[in-house]
Amino acid sequence: MTDPIVEHAGASLDHTVQIAQVPRISIQAFCETSQVAQIIESAAVDRRMLKAHMKVHMGGVAAAIEAFRGAPTPNLIVIESVVDRAGLIANLDELSEYCDSGTKVIVVGHENDIALYRLLTARGVSDYLVAPFEVLGFIQHVSHLYNGPNAETLGRVIAVVGAKGGVGASNISHNLAWSISRVLEIQTVVADLDLAFGTAGLDFNQDPPQGIAEVVFAPERVDANLIDRLLSKCSETLSLLAAPATVDRLYDLPEFAFDPLLDILRDSTPCTVLDTPHQWTAWTRHILTSADDVVIVANPDLANLRNAKTLVDALRSSRPNDRLPKLLLNNVGVPRRPEIAIPEFAKALELEPCAIIPFEPKLFGTAANNGQMLAEIEPTSKIVETFDDLARLLIGRANMRRSKKSLLAPLLERLGRKKAG
Repeated sequence: MTDPIVEHAGASLDHTVQIAQVPRISIQAFCETSQVAQIIESAAVDRRMLKAHMKVHMGGVAAAIEAFRGAPTPNLIVIESVVDRAGLIANLDELSEYCDSGTKVIVVGHENDIALYRLLTARGVSDYLVAPFEVLGFIQHVSHLYNGPNAETLGRVIAVVGAKGGVGASNISHNLAWSISRVLEIQTVVADLDLAFGTAGLDFNQDPPQGIAEVVFAPERVDANLIDRLLSKCSETLSLLAAPATVDRLYDLPEFAFDPLLDILRDSTPCTVLDTPHQWTAWTRHILTSADDVVIVANPDLANLRNAKTLVDALRSSRPNDRLPKLLLNNVGVPRRPEIAIPEFAKALELEPCAIIPFEPKLFGTAANNGQMLAEIEPTSKIVETFDDLARLLIGRANMRRSKKSLLAPLLERLGRKKAG
């Protein structure tokens, strides 16, 4: 538990901090100020609180006592109080008479008082927050109550999506996953969500007999052991969850089709890169909303600009407490093709590109035809450096110094990959 005397909830949070999703619990908050009520209402619609059922009332502890005189209490009660210490203690003692066993209580106060904090915890109060606080700070405290101190070790999920079909988003996602696993030496899974036409198997020269479809169409069987069996090893630090890439069945998936998979990957894998197809359905929208980071891949033309702006605006609205999506411009500088200038593209989106990948058909074409990553074909390429820098940025290690690698490293990695296969 964060000591409220040291810092307000969320006062020093940054968006790279991982917060575990709050489980399916019922929460009722009883506020006395509109500011705190508004913060809690904003938290209720955050992606990390989607499973919880929350109601926000005004009236403080008096309203809570009246509400629970003849009704069962929820899993969590949040009480805001503006009265003095003696009045708050008396009110909480009265409320405790109506609380069911197992109900947790968070008190929101307006005094940074260590003596009050000790009195409250001695009476069984789960947490004490000092207003004002941020939305993410509140969510983190609720999550901590139900997930424990290890919640921040959750794996990171990065969704990569194209602003338009054919912009190279799949290729970007695969090479990004390779850089995360190779440069940062982080165990990584790349999951191909394009069930009908996914290319991850081709790009990594893998042809697994089973893959992600086994998870989607049999959610009752999903567990860590099943996921482990379905993963194809591409290197010592990179695994692939391939798409079937067949059209012998329809893939009309429900909104939460991939949730069991992502829950397990968050618990078991430090980083997961999602190769998300360019389509707008309930499940793709949910994937983009629930990911820790979103990378939008676009080419510098008008259709891409329009679509990228649509996606950015939608994600700004659905992810108000998260970092903005990252913009990656791909295939820049195609000969004789009119292009929108990069500064104009960025200005229209109010978003600077995190990376710019030039048009290099020979390098990309050779890698695609050989079933290899760019770093295996041309390890000293500036494009490979760009992917490595993007990997550091997304994982939160942008200031990490590059270590010089032996020129034999890509060859050794390739041999290790073949051996693993």
